[in-house]
Amino acid sequence: MSLTSFVIRRAAPLPGIEQFSNYLFIGPHPDDIELGAGATAAKLAAEGKRVTFLICLDGRFGLENAPAGTTPDQLAEIRKKESLAGAAKLGVSDVRFLGLSDGGLYTAEELYRAMARAVGEIQPDIIFAPDPCSSSECHADHLNVGEAARRLAFFAPFDEIMNASGAKSAPVEAIAYYMTARPNRYVKTSAYLKVQTEAILCHKSQFPEDSAAWASLGSYIKLRSVDFGIRSLKGRAEGFRVLGKTHMHCLPEV
Repeated sequence: MSLTSFVIRRAAPLPGIEQFSNYLFIGPHPDDIELGAGATAAKLAAEGKRVTFLICLDGRFGLENAPAGTTPDQLAEIRKKESLAGAAKLGVSDVRFLGLSDGGLYTAEELYRAMARAVGEIQPDIIFAPDPCSSSECHADHLNVGEAARRLAFFAPFDEIMNASGAKSAPVEAIAYYMTARPNRYVKTSAYLKVQTEAILCHKSQFPEDSAAWASLGSYIKLRSVDFGIRSLKGRAEGFRVLGKTHMHCLPEV
């Protein structure tokens, strides 16, 4: 950590994830929230926080592990039901869908405006989204959703800017990136790993329980929770790159 970064963090501490009341988890596809932040979402819901899931894209082209003969339209409906079941396992009942096609078959502005309207309706204190700055991420949908979330995290409190996108302003104070290689905040999730696994396995079209896909992914999630737990001395944990309003503008050292 550089001297500048140290001073900034002392003068303007990063927000604590569990200090807020109204949480919005944004997923590019059905299953991404469960994979990247499911244990944290379950913990917050159990603590009585308001937790909303926003699924941006319909997942229609995730046919690799779907039953033979499944069409994209059919899969989109299947994955919507799987999302509702996965969220219910985590204790989340407010699940919203933008219904845009996955595979990048939308414009960035179309995605941004739809997300902006949802943010204006939900009025979150903090937004969770995939990290658009991950050097290894190649999926355009993840990058596009993360980038739109990043724009919204900064612009959400501004009436005129949000109104120009057909949306209401919202009191967003922070963004927390999941699926990140640069976590700076951790949530102890030891008690919620089992329910996270159950939520992920609701997505049977993507992760049949006896499949190689689930075997490798399940091992990764366990390893990640141990790694983040060691880094944070929290036993088992999920890690996020968190930025508050002070850190979102002109402070590259954060």
